[in-house]
Amino acid sequence: MNVGPSGFNNAPVTRALVIACTLFTIIFGVRGRANQLGWSYQDIFQKLQIWKQIISAFTFSSTPELVFGLYLLYYFRVFERQIGSNKYSVFLLFSFVVSLLLEALALQLIKDPSLSILSGPYGLIFSSFVPYYLDIPVSTRFRVLSLHFSDKTFIYLAGLQLLFSSWKRSIVPGLCGIIAGCLYRLNIFRIRRVKVCPVLVLQNLYIKVSTELAFSENSHYNLMFPEFITSYFARLSLPSIGNTPPPAAPARNAPGNVPIFAGRQMEASIVFDSLV
Repeated sequence: MNVGPSGFNNAPVTRALVIACTLFTIIFGVRGRANQLGWSYQDIFQKLQIWKQIISAFTFSSTPELVFGLYLLYYFRVFERQIGSNKYSVFLLFSFVVSLLLEALALQLIKDPSLSILSGPYGLIFSSFVPYYLDIPVSTRFRVLSLHFSDKTFIYLAGLQLLFSSWKRSIVPGLCGIIAGCLYRLNIFRIRRVKVCPVLVLQNLYIKVSTELAFSENSHYNLMFPEFITSYFARLSLPSIGNTPPPAAPARNAPGNVPIFAGRQMEASIVFDSLV
């Protein structure tokens, strides 16, 4: 099963996602709060801590889950190379939103005060198993002690380890992620035709969430991100995504003429304001 060249070549969205999950897990793990990010029915429907859902979706609760989760996220970069960064960002954003809504609905139906959703990008990971099962062919088969295996078996085993790592706390978000992947596969609301700019969406989401956490006085998880992390994400979002042709050399304008880039700058600002 060929997944292309190693590294994050032609996979900038996956690179940003892996780095974000790693940084959030390290930051909250050092402060001893990684295990406290799991959200429950009371957090959403009574305390209205919606920010806790967003942060928990990018933070693993333990080191083993971080290892298996990052391995799967890194492996699934093959889909970004196949469909492009723009469509892959739509897939991730759709899986993120739908899986969170399904998790909240599941907690509403169960209404178990002791049940809390395990923190981590389970919706993003397990939604990727749908195209992995349907689109990635088996290239190698082998047999061990009369048992048949393939090169895809190890990915399924890593997924099962992550799915059953915390029993109900991890099974619920895992199943919600699989349902989200199936809904995207069925092209509900023609979602597969939608394109967004992943750089602006991820950058604005990071800035808004980090700002809310940094300056919130009432939040129990008040956090000021270090300056080097903020500057790193700012530099990370500068390169363009996709096969964008290099800009042409600027034309020289005659004295008294309006610069030819003025209209384009106004259009770019309008698009940016609409995304914000």
